[in-house]
Amino acid sequence: MNIDPGTEAKAYSKVDWRLIPFLFLCYILAYLDRVNVGFAKLQMLKDLSLSDAAFATGAGIFFIGYFFFEVPSNVLLKKFGARMWIARIMITWGVISSAMMFVTDEWTFYGMRFILGLAEAGFFPGIIYYLTLWYPSRLRSTRLALFVSGIAVAGVIGNPISGWIMDTFSGSLGIAGWQWLFLIEGIPSVIVGVWVISYLDSNIGEAKWLAEDEKALLIHNVESEDKHKTEHKLSDAFKSGKVYVLCAIYFTLMIGLYGIAFWLPTIVKAFGVKGYLSVGLISAIPYGVCVVGMMLISRHSDRTGERRMHYVVNVCCGALGLVLSGIFADIPVLAILFLSIGTLGVIGSMPLFWPMPSTFLTGTAAAAGIGIVNSVGNLGGYVGPNVPIWIKQYSQNPSAALYAIAAILVLGALLTYAFIPKGLHHAKPQ
Repeated sequence: MNIDPGTEAKAYSKVDWRLIPFLFLCYILAYLDRVNVGFAKLQMLKDLSLSDAAFATGAGIFFIGYFFFEVPSNVLLKKFGARMWIARIMITWGVISSAMMFVTDEWTFYGMRFILGLAEAGFFPGIIYYLTLWYPSRLRSTRLALFVSGIAVAGVIGNPISGWIMDTFSGSLGIAGWQWLFLIEGIPSVIVGVWVISYLDSNIGEAKWLAEDEKALLIHNVESEDKHKTEHKLSDAFKSGKVYVLCAIYFTLMIGLYGIAFWLPTIVKAFGVKGYLSVGLISAIPYGVCVVGMMLISRHSDRTGERRMHYVVNVCCGALGLVLSGIFADIPVLAILFLSIGTLGVIGSMPLFWPMPSTFLTGTAAAAGIGIVNSVGNLGGYVGPNVPIWIKQYSQNPSAALYAIAAILVLGALLTYAFIPKGLHHAKPQ
């Protein structure tokens, strides 16, 4: 098929503007509802008489529920279509997230977090799989960066908003600030979930906003790439050694992500910052740095066609940033600067990682394989919040947890360098 570069660029521009901002919004809401418990912690632990260990267990138990339903959810997404399944996920998690306001003790906290994990399972890998239906690998990292930057933007806008809600509404109608936080931040997910039903198209063929020649071109690009992939059946995903190596690598990355996300407000508050809004504004700085850095790194990765060393170098820089933030913990300005580098090393590595599975998996194997990697890897989300608790048994140094997380990130970088083939990336565009 003869492809006119101008026609191709115009077609992908349409897809970009139609899908990426909307998916970006969805992910901001998803991530905010997942990690706002880290901000609620500043108040709810005292109200409910919860220990730091109980908080860490509850924060992490989300990922146990997530683990059990992740792969089935992604396979069901392929069966029922992205539109209806993503809508189902968003509506249920929004309702459950708001219902977190009714938590009364340690066990209801555990139960609600577990159910929230069940509800949200399949969203992130579902979107990763969904993007493989629209973009060939050579164009995917920058789009993934735009989508994944929802994590960083959720931090930039979500932390100050969370702080404002808790400062403004605490005690209103006899409801605590952390309860208002859960209630208010869960509602937008339900609204956008309903919007998904009328807005998203499950595949290129359903897109009425594309001309027929544009559809043909986009389908050709995706199908041409899929012809070169050897693993396409459900069983292929479970038999692939590369899938399990990627699980281990992603596990280390998620320890870093949620070790930072759930404890960042606490770390900032320990600097002596007063007021929830002030804590939120300062907590937003590392995420703001991450938004810019992630886009620059991902564009360079797309331009060069290289993923492996981009990932290794960025993760190692992030680990160094965490170490230095611990060393300079007594100098808040430097601590935040290096924590920003650490956050970029973790979140900024996600769009470098996720094009890897789809370079050798397609069809049902891609849906299942991405689900496997995300579900197993996200068990690191249980480990990450618990690292500070476990480390306290061996060291009273308040920065020891950052050093431990940095070491885990370096281990993931070494696994990537040792076991991911140099050829496991897309070809440079001609």
